[in-house]
Amino acid sequence: MKFLRWENGVLQKAPKFNGDPEEFSWWKTNMYSYIMGLDEELWDILEDGVDDLDLDEEGAAIDRRIHTPAQKKLYKKHHKIRGIIVASIPRTEYMKMSDKSTAKSMFASLYANYEGSKKVREAKALMLVHQYELFKMKDDESIEEMYSRFQTLVSGLQILKKSYVTSNHVSKILRSLPSRWRPKVTAIEEAKDLNTLSVEDLVSSLKVHEMSLNEHECYKKNKSIALPSKGKSSKSSKAYKASESEEESTDGGKSQEKIR
Repeated sequence: MKFLRWENGVLQKAPKFNGDPEEFSWWKTNMYSYIMGLDEELWDILEDGVDDLDLDEEGAAIDRRIHTPAQKKLYKKHHKIRGIIVASIPRTEYMKMSDKSTAKSMFASLYANYEGSKKVREAKALMLVHQYELFKMKDDESIEEMYSRFQTLVSGLQILKKSYVTSNHVSKILRSLPSRWRPKVTAIEEAKDLNTLSVEDLVSSLKVHEMSLNEHECYKKNKSIALPSKGKSSKSSKAYKASESEEESTDGGKSQEKIR
């Protein structure tokens, strides 16, 4: 069964996990984004489980007829998210946890196999928090590249329940910019309310300013190339004039000799 959702007018398939431990973190981050875009309640079911539903070993309701309307809705959503997980992993992975009846227990099994215990996950979360606090834009990086790195870091924090609010992200991005951006940072801080400014609006504003900076750098570079050329022309002109004067002087001397 294929699970699809619309994104920017295009049907998106659920991300597939290939069983490679190195790819698990990437898959988990992409799965979080996929599920949240599909229905955020599905992610809640994946994390919190469905304790108030009476399910058998295969995750099916023992007696659906006695379910309340709310339980029926929960049961349907549970099977949807369980189906997404099953469809996203190799058959060999499914066989390892075929005894798991709920989406939560299946996901927890994947966590345990590929990310270790709660203690290990907490250590990873602390490492990501440290990376977040020290996050800086690199000198050779564009705003787009910096923002892509930042989003990956934030997604990892969200997965490990170490998320920040939007105003934290805005302030962090502004603080991460190199010193040449200081005038722009000051202008934004004075003109905008950082508590209500969205990350998207901030990044858009920074991209526009980046184009101006690049244009200015290009102008300075072209000007610096033109200056030595101009200097060479002046030297050539002076040399030419000196040569001319020398020739005139020589010709004048020859004329004087003829007169004598």
